Amino acid sequence: MNQDFLLDTPIARQLYNDVAADLPVIDYHSHLQQGEIASRRKFRNIAELWLGGDHYKWRLMRSAGVTEDFITGKQSDEDKFRAFCKVLSLAAGNPIYHWSHLELRRLFGIDLLINEANASKIWDQANAKLADMDTWAFLEQAKVEVACTTDDPADDLAQHAEIAASALKTRVLPAYRPDKAMRVNAPGFVDYLAHLSSVSGVKISSFESLIAALANRVEFFHARGARISDHAVDIALPAVKPSAAQLEALFAKRIGGQELNDAELGQYIRGLLEGVGRVYAKFNWAMCLHIGAQRNNNSRMMGRLGADTGYDSISDMSCSAGLASLLDALDSDDQLPKTMLFCLNPGMNEVLSTLIGCYQDGSVAGKIQYGPAWWFNDHKDGNLQQIQTLGNHGVLGTSVGMVTDSRSFASYPRHDYFRRLLCRQLGQWVEAGEYPADIDALSQIVRGVSYENAKRYFGL
Repeated sequence: MNQDFLLDTPIARQLYNDVAADLPVIDYHSHLQQGEIASRRKFRNIAELWLGGDHYKWRLMRSAGVTEDFITGKQSDEDKFRAFCKVLSLAAGNPIYHWSHLELRRLFGIDLLINEANASKIWDQANAKLADMDTWAFLEQAKVEVACTTDDPADDLAQHAEIAASALKTRVLPAYRPDKAMRVNAPGFVDYLAHLSSVSGVKISSFESLIAALANRVEFFHARGARISDHAVDIALPAVKPSAAQLEALFAKRIGGQELNDAELGQYIRGLLEGVGRVYAKFNWAMCLHIGAQRNNNSRMMGRLGADTGYDSISDMSCSAGLASLLDALDSDDQLPKTMLFCLNPGMNEVLSTLIGCYQDGSVAGKIQYGPAWWFNDHKDGNLQQIQTLGNHGVLGTSVGMVTDSRSFASYPRHDYFRRLLCRQLGQWVEAGEYPADIDALSQIVRGVSYENAKRYFGL
């Protein structure tokens, strides 16, 4: 894993080393905690940094036969770290193998293979480095120019205000994630509405007033630097637009104590996305739709550990007709915001990469974006497939590039990983005679996809 890692042609090496390597990072979608940035959190050791809350690594360890007490249980941090090191060498082909070694080299300057034999050396050397590092150090070392967190509409963003007033070089901005308003069947939904009503000053007694309250919070977030919303779309949206009366009836049904069935839930989410989509268009925001996760499959472990602990998977739901209907309804009134479509199912790559072309209007380069390889697709083949698919059906040079989508402050070498793969693919096209060795044009693509397009697209 040297300077030429993944760069298999002279053009790829030239593009990476001369153009991509030193560009700043725009991380427009992460799950970093604003409080950990505001407080300049320090990590007690590499196990807490690498394994604390990282469901990617947890899944790998479970699959390799590590018992839960060495993952989320009561074993010591050092024993958990040793258990991870012991099994990582079995994971040939898994991106965690590449990511972990990149992190070890980029963050700590440690050029050792991660295995059982080296576990003690890595533990000692990494922990010595960590003693002088905090969350700010990770952001600044990785040249993160902008990092967007994911924040509930009812959040007061007080810690964001602290960060903005601090000396941190990285701009940390909120991003709007109304999960609690979308999860209408959740046990705490009605209580959440009362809280949202209180902070927005809008009495929420109807679906229409819910949208008004969410719009109020968009304005609040916008004044504090937010330019991006994010929505998890885990259920198929209906192809037929629900009427205002239907949406009010669904809202009343849930407020009355009844849960919505799957068809009704799809209608509710479709109505909410259309309602807030018009608000996003008004403020020139980007609407990010993360589609196709099948969450919390293991009910036993859900009860034991809770959500986001490594028991999600890819859904095979059909989503194209409902997505097209939603985008078309907004576009028909000229209120379609900039929109990014992420899909967890790689079988939908061509579907989404062709759908985005139906709603481009020339107002913004790549107004409707085919999102980067996400979650289970964020590996070498998945990234290359995403680049190739967008190249086949769209304009690769307008892509806004990669995100970490991570809770870990150690995850920023994933941007380096993506940039290497981008340069690799461009170099292979040149070698095959499918694109000229026009360094100026190739450099423009690399700079744009790696950094400049995101900065321009999101207005950062």
